[in-house]
Order: sequence, then structure tokens, then C-alpha cells
Amino acid sequence: MTIKKSIMFRMGVIYLFFLALALWLCIEIINLKFIQADKWKTQSHEVERSENIVMPNRGDILDVNGKKLATSVPSYRLYMDLLAEGLTDAKFNSNIDSLSICLANFFKDKSAAAYKRDLQLARQKGRRYHLVNPMRLSYTEFQVVNKFPIFREGRNKGGFIPEQLDRRQQPFGSLASRTIGKMYGESTKGGMLGLERAYDDKLRGTPGTSVMKRISGRWVPEVVTPPIDGYDVVSTIDISIQDVAEHALRKQLVRHNADHGVAILMEVQTGAIKAMVNLHRLSSGVYVEDYFNYAIGAATEPGSTFKLFSLMAALEDGVVKVTDSIDTGNGAYRFYDRIMRDSQQGGYGMLSVSEVLEKSSNIGIAKIIYENYKDNPRRFVDRLYNMGINKPLGIELLGEDRPLIKYPGDNSWSGTTLPWMSMGYEVKMTPLQLLTYYNAVANKGKAVRPMFVKGLSHHGKMVERYSPVVLNSSIASRHTIEAVHQILIGVVERGTARNIRNSNYSIAGKTGTAQVAKGSQGYQSGGVEYQASFVGYFPAERPRYSCIVVVSAPSNNVYYGNIVAGSVFREIADRVYATGFDFVVESQWKPGREDHVYPYSKGGTFDDIRTIFRELDYPVYAVGSAKEWVSTTAADSGIVIRPKPMPNGVVPSVIGMGARDAVSLLENAGLQVHLQGVGRVVSQSIQAGSKIRPGSTIFIRLE
Repeated sequence: MTIKKSIMFRMGVIYLFFLALALWLCIEIINLKFIQADKWKTQSHEVERSENIVMPNRGDILDVNGKKLATSVPSYRLYMDLLAEGLTDAKFNSNIDSLSICLANFFKDKSAAAYKRDLQLARQKGRRYHLVNPMRLSYTEFQVVNKFPIFREGRNKGGFIPEQLDRRQQPFGSLASRTIGKMYGESTKGGMLGLERAYDDKLRGTPGTSVMKRISGRWVPEVVTPPIDGYDVVSTIDISIQDVAEHALRKQLVRHNADHGVAILMEVQTGAIKAMVNLHRLSSGVYVEDYFNYAIGAATEPGSTFKLFSLMAALEDGVVKVTDSIDTGNGAYRFYDRIMRDSQQGGYGMLSVSEVLEKSSNIGIAKIIYENYKDNPRRFVDRLYNMGINKPLGIELLGEDRPLIKYPGDNSWSGTTLPWMSMGYEVKMTPLQLLTYYNAVANKGKAVRPMFVKGLSHHGKMVERYSPVVLNSSIASRHTIEAVHQILIGVVERGTARNIRNSNYSIAGKTGTAQVAKGSQGYQSGGVEYQASFVGYFPAERPRYSCIVVVSAPSNNVYYGNIVAGSVFREIADRVYATGFDFVVESQWKPGREDHVYPYSKGGTFDDIRTIFRELDYPVYAVGSAKEWVSTTAADSGIVIRPKPMPNGVVPSVIGMGARDAVSLLENAGLQVHLQGVGRVVSQSIQAGSKIRPGSTIFIRLE
């Protein structure tokens, strides 16, 4: 082959190779562009898009008046990208000194020189996510730091990376903190205790998605599926009453150097918990709320407060009448190998059945139960079981302890169980369980489950309301309920709780002083502590609230229920009554309702209220000696006016009153009054129920 032919052959091969290559490329282009276009488009989106979860805002926990008890607030932690594109050497070196000084002055944890060395070393090591300081900053603090040198340049030009974190905060501090609950350290785990846990599924909301697209090296949002924020949980707690209850209990715990204490206030008709306090003494002597929920989680032997249920069983079975006489003897009585004693030296002698409870005679109640049920103890216990006191309440809060009501045939049942059970030993109940069934007596026999949540709201509107749950429509006959109601009034009027009588309103209740075995030592080794309690309701003639106070292990040689716990009950009741927390059932009048439904009005002076309603041609009925300050109730037949007693020596509540009535009432109480605004009183500078210091000045604001 000649050289020319050889060259032509080689050129032809090369030509054919490139022609085939070009043809192959054309085929691939057509394949990619048309045949596999959808496939590669999808993969391209996967590469160029990023889907992120957008977390919703957790709902707030509110008190019954809408005040925030728990809310999420933003907090910030400071990071830096020391190799950010805009953070040049010149910019870093010229601003590092001033930034370090600002950080040192703000955090006050190390010197400016230390901050400078830290940042320079991080830059040398090429750190792109350097923690400047571990402290979490509030939004206000973050606004200050955001103006520091370099930081104010932002992320790209200054490398400033603030990490936003939501922090759960309780604006009222420790008030009701055990009931409100707490969150796990990792917010994604949700609520750990209290209402935070019980209503976690309602509070947490529904996450959304954010689809981001990468354009010119930057991620920008393209499509957003918005999250649905969590519901706000509207609790039954009234933080003002909670404050009153905690203050009263704390003061008494300190006075008697007690280990811990409980105070609960419940609305009689609904079971709504208005306040629940759990205070525990730390080794330092400080009492804290956020330790353990004794109110629901600690079932103990209640002692004398249990005598009510024993007597109810006997009355219900007809084995005694309230007028029957019981010989309690000289204060000591033997049951088998054990001797029971009454607290009064020498005994009470002959007592009526009513007096047995009024004076809290151990021997009296034990003889009633033992003599009538010793041959058939099942009958007695079955009657208790019929009331429902042997069952858990089934409340929404986690950690309710089970009550213990022994049954004949149990391994621990003995010959002395029946008499000792009758006076509140060898049985166990939590304070809330005990209160629930005293509340049933106040509620004409109807036991309702304690409720902690009124409903759910979203963006300020109620979207769901919860109704009371009836546990037992009648724990006893009406005759028995009325009988023990009168006896409980007698306990305060004539019996062991005479020290808490109040001339402005009546109280019904029962004292309790129980010996509680101390740890594993037991009674036999002398390991005994005392538990003082008082449980009852007020005002007795028209029960509005029930309340229990339990003080455990008072150690200053005073341990009787009427003194240690009863005085706390009295202070809570006085403050609640003085502040006028809805003691009159209000009629919610709306325009357009039937004519026979009369409007509700705030209280005021008798003459003014009567004149106004008569001008409106509404029938007015005065009940009792209604002469000066009165409250009103809208009844079917007209407006009922009742006297509104004003407790002596304490600041009255004037919230909701007009200026004239408020000034008159406060000046008559010995206070100097300063007004601000017009309309009705919305706030007063001295809390209602506080002790009056004559001549003090009170500021009231009207809107």
C-alpha cells in the first residue's frame, strides 16, 4: 500500500470514528432530553431541593381567667462561622478587640483577652460552627448582642450564627408549678409531668414542611406547608387563689417546721380545682413546690377525717340515729389486745352520735361500727365501696396513688381492723380523694371527678369545653347527707374546730390528727410522725368551695389538725370570701332571651340596686337584713337581693364596682383612695383580704 493510500485509510477510520461518536452523542441527547426527561428531572429536584420539618408553636397553659401559666419563649445560643466568605482577615483583625470587650462586658464570665484568644484559635483551626458562649439569651438580650461588632454584619459577612431555641417558661414562677408540670430536656419528647404531659397531644400541634430550593449556592424557600400550632389549654386554676393558698400554707409549714404540706381548693358543683399546692422542705429549710405531687400521689392513713364515711355507713344502714347515745367511758377502751384512747384525758363519757363526730371521739365511732358490724364486717365495707371511696378518681394527671380500703378476708384483716378502720387507720387515701368525697356531701351527695382543665382554645377562641364527670350520682341518701352536713357544721360551731369559726360566713368540716408510721421502723419501734389535716367546705349554708389542708410531720410539739391545718383552711377561706370570688351564682343574661330571665348585675349598695331594678320594672326580693352592701341573683321570679357581709379588718374587693361605691366602701374601711381612669374598677393596689392598716393609701384603676 502506497503512503498516500495508507494516509487516506487512516483518515477514513478517524472520520468514521468521530462520525459514530457524534451519532452516539445525538442519540444520548435525544434519550436524555425526551425519553428519560422525567427520570432525570425528578433526580435533579432531589439534588436541588431539601425538605425540612417546620415545628409548630406549642400551646400555652392558661389559668381560668386567661393568664399564662406556661408559655414558650424564644432563647438564643451564639455560634460563629470563623471562615465565612465575607469575614476577611482585615475585617476580623480590625474588629476582634472590640468584639471581645463587648462579650466580656456582657457575659462577665471571662476577660476580653480570653475571648480574643478563643476566637483567634477557632479561626486558625477553621471552625465553622464555633460556640461563642453556652449561655441561653432572652430575646431582649439577643437584641443587644446582635449589635456587637462583626455580629451586626450577619451570617455571610460576619459569620454570626444565632441558634434559636424555644424555652418553656412559667411566668408566675413556682405557683402551681407541680400541677402545670414540666417538659423533657429535649423539646421533641414533649411534656414530662402535670398538665404539660396530660395534654401534650393537644399542646404540641402538627408539624409542617418547608421545601427549599438551591439557587446560586443558597437555599431559598419554594413551597411551605404551614404547621398547625398547638391548642392553648385553659385550666381551672385561678392563679390569684393559688397565690393565697400557697402563702397561707407556706407560712404554717415554716411555723411548725413541717416536712411537707398540701392545700387544695375545689369548686363544689363542678369539681374544678381552683388551687392545688404541694410544698416540700429541702435540707436547706426552704420550701419548694416542684418536688412531688403529694395531693394526688401520696395515699396515707387519714385518721379522724375518715370518721365521716364510717358514720355515713352506719346512718345509711339505719343501725344508729344522730340522737342515739354512745358511752365512750373514761377515754380508754380495749379491743382484743389493743387499747384505743380518746384525746381528752378522762374521756367524754356519754355522747350523742352527733357529738361523737363533733368531738372526734375515737372510742365513740369505733363502738358504733364494731358493735353493729362485728358479725358482718362485709356489710360495713360494702357500704364504703358503694360510696366509691375505694376507687381511684381517674384524673388526667399522671401519678394518682390508689386508695386502700381493706376487705374482710384480706391477709392483713384482723380482729382489730374494724374498730381501727372506723377512725381512719388501716385505710389509705390521697388528699384529693378525701376532698372529693367531702365535696360530695357539700354537693348534696353527688361526687364529681376533680377537673383541672376547663377546655381548649385556639387563637383566643374556645374550641372545646369540658363538662364535669359524675363519679357517683348519690353516695348516700338525702337524709344521711343532710344529717352529716349538720354534724360537720357542728364540728366548727361546737366541736374540735371551734378555733376557725367565722362570724361572716359558716364553715363545715372535720379535723384530723393521725399518727403515721415513719419509714420502715413502723409503729412498734416508735417510728411515728403526725399528720394534721382539716377538710370541709364553705359557706356551709350554700357551699361554693371545698378545701383540704394536710400538714405532714410538724415538729414543734404542735400537731393537732384544728391548729396546724385548720388555721390554714381558715386563712384561705377568709381571703377567698373577702375577695368575692363568685359566691353568688351568676345568671348569664343576653339580649333576646325570654322575658322571665332577669339580668345579672354586680353588687353594690342596697338602695342603688333596688332603685335601678325598680326603674327597669323588675320585681325585687330582699332576703335577710339587706340594708347596705348587697349581692344579686337572677331568679325565675325576679331579682333576689342578699346582704353581702364585709369582713372586718381586711381590705374588701372593689373589682367591678363603680367609682362611687368603691370609694365609699374603701373609705369606710379606713383607707385613703386615689382614682385613675373612668368606668369600673379593674385593679386595686392592695390585695383584697389583706389586713387593713388605717390611713393607708390604696390606688384603684378604672376602665
